[in-house]
Amino acid sequence: MPVEPLSQKEIEDRLAELPGWSLDGDRLARSYRLGSHFAAAAMVVHIAQVQEELDHHSDLTLSYHTVSLTVNTHSVGGAVTELDFELARRVEKLAPGHGAQG
Repeated sequence: MPVEPLSQKEIEDRLAELPGWSLDGDRLARSYRLGSHFAAAAMVVHIAQVQEELDHHSDLTLSYHTVSLTVNTHSVGGAVTELDFELARRVEKLAPGHGAQG
């Protein structure tokens, strides 16, 4: 099934279901604050596992107590697609298990 760019309205509707996520230019973006650097690193590894499962990868940044990611779909010219939202939903589900806060 081919991946298609989402319209601005579709993006806005999906973002309404994902508090903490935003559109930063042409990318979905979110940062999480964690209790320690180790907890943040563990979350990065968990996100990497999900990205491998989806075969869809974000730009992922590990800071001292913070994990940030941005994502769009390169195969459709850097537009936002349903695949980006699937990754965002999966990250949202795993974040509480790491003690992540928005």
